[in-house]
Amino acid sequence: MFSYNFKYELKQLLRSRWIQLLSIVLLLLFGFSTFNGIQKVEKRKKDITTAQEEVKENDAMMLKLLDSVERGLEVSASPWTIPTSPMAVGNYHPRVAAMEPQSMAFMATGQADLFTHYVKPTVSGDDFALNFTEMTSPVQLLFGSFDLAFVIVYLLPLLIIAFSYNVLSSEKESGSLRLLAAQPIGIQNWVLQKLGLRFFWLAVLVLIALTVVFLVHGINPFAQAAVYFGLLGIVLTYMLFWFALAFLINLWVGSSAKNAVALLGLWVVFVLLVPSVLNQMGNTLYPMPSRTLMINEMRSLKAEVTARQDEILDNYLRDHPEYALNDTTQTRSFWHRYMASQSLIKKELSPVVDAYEEQLQKQQDWVGRFKWISPAIIAQESLNQMAGTSTQDYESFRKQVIGFAASWREHFMPFLYNNQSFSQQDYPNLPKFVYTNTKTSVQNRVLLILGLSVLVYLIGILMYKRQTKNNLLAT
Repeated sequence: MFSYNFKYELKQLLRSRWIQLLSIVLLLLFGFSTFNGIQKVEKRKKDITTAQEEVKENDAMMLKLLDSVERGLEVSASPWTIPTSPMAVGNYHPRVAAMEPQSMAFMATGQADLFTHYVKPTVSGDDFALNFTEMTSPVQLLFGSFDLAFVIVYLLPLLIIAFSYNVLSSEKESGSLRLLAAQPIGIQNWVLQKLGLRFFWLAVLVLIALTVVFLVHGINPFAQAAVYFGLLGIVLTYMLFWFALAFLINLWVGSSAKNAVALLGLWVVFVLLVPSVLNQMGNTLYPMPSRTLMINEMRSLKAEVTARQDEILDNYLRDHPEYALNDTTQTRSFWHRYMASQSLIKKELSPVVDAYEEQLQKQQDWVGRFKWISPAIIAQESLNQMAGTSTQDYESFRKQVIGFAASWREHFMPFLYNNQSFSQQDYPNLPKFVYTNTKTSVQNRVLLILGLSVLVYLIGILMYKRQTKNNLLAT
């Protein structure tokens, strides 16, 4: 019976043009979304390259200026910008702390349209005031980006619904169900076989379309085999979940129109409603502290410490004897007092910043704790992590930049407090930022979606058996 269903289903799909139509639609959707994602990644790379080239040009000018000063030549530059001053180097010649896109970044925009990919920390900057956000269009944020993740999470379930909503109901409405009932196979097994075959053909089309699109765009998926097979695992299990829902609805609801409405309603619930509700509940249960109040507190503290900078500097040098002024005739400059006061401000504001980050972490933990309710959330998070554009990736980048900013500042402190000029020999020792990618695995998420699919299938079987038993009792 299975071999007969296999041949009959293939002939029916070919005659109805479903396979041909799905092939064209998948190629178009995957092709355009991949192209769009690649364009965004190329723009990011270009922005980072431009910033790095600007730093190289400024460094070349700085080295020429240093050479002229060390040779005793007169230079036409403002005194506060001459690079023999370590504070001038730290402020006017910062390094680029860049988050290079990963090889599969085109798959999912994720948080890339909210956060910047490079920052230039300076010695006089505040760590908590570093700007990691970008100027974004509210319209784009509302509708999102048309990337591969959008096609997989949002549009692919709609294709599955159109492909499977009337597997059983069409037989009822055409009057052929009685003939099927005479065959030596249960209705639920027959529906399972039909949907299983459709899942098989759609999975083959998705696999071929993804591979073709990647190769056409010059991407070798097998060079990143682990990520590519992780992508296929997420896509196939996500498809399986929606076919399991179609199996449940086909056995339970009845008519084609009701099946379509029920499946579209479930699409709204799992793809749109559940993520929105979890996000809103997270904001309600763990509200973020006012950023305005934090900025006002920062300004008040700065005004307070400005009035007693000499006292702060004395305490700072007492706590850091390695920074004691070697030259007793040296006057206390603005930078000596400023850097000491910045250290105090950072220490005083750390509880406020920690409270802000703690609430943000609680919101993320809340969504992570209940993400199993919606496979759409699991699939989206998995694709974002494989692309390196997830919330965790940008949080890791932010922390690495803050750590580098502290290293950049500490590098110039001995120069400042030991009355030491910056020279050409010191240039190669300037700190360099190296971004470390976060390691992720989607195996657990694949198993989670697979478990949800099996659960939906079992619910469908139990509900059909109960419905059949009730119908027999009623007769």
